[in-house]
Amino acid sequence: MVRQHFKTVDEYISSFPSDIQDLLQQVRRAIREAAPGAKEVISYQIPSFTLRGSLVWYAAFKDHIGFYPRASGIAAFKEKLSAYEISKGTVRFPLDKTLPLDLIQEIVRFRVRENCKGP
Repeated sequence: MVRQHFKTVDEYISSFPSDIQDLLQQVRRAIREAAPGAKEVISYQIPSFTLRGSLVWYAAFKDHIGFYPRASGIAAFKEKLSAYEISKGTVRFPLDKTLPLDLIQEIVRFRVRENCKGP
């Protein structure tokens, strides 16, 4: 299997079937709305948003959409994320369930506050 190297988020998203593209676009829009000043980039070969440092990443997999709001984002929302498979810095949203876009936005806003309160 040849690993693809993506230069843009559009390139990444377009590499998936249309149903997965729709889910990725939903996540993308939710993040953009919650962090309007953030810059969209490819980091670790997946979509990422940055604002005074890395905010969040997201990616598509066979059975889930991975969302990566750093360990602090997971810890702060551990109770609200209890319905999902989580680990230190990862939450997995199953493809067969509706994406919790409001929760994603809440976590992104938390990460924006966290990144912007610096020195």
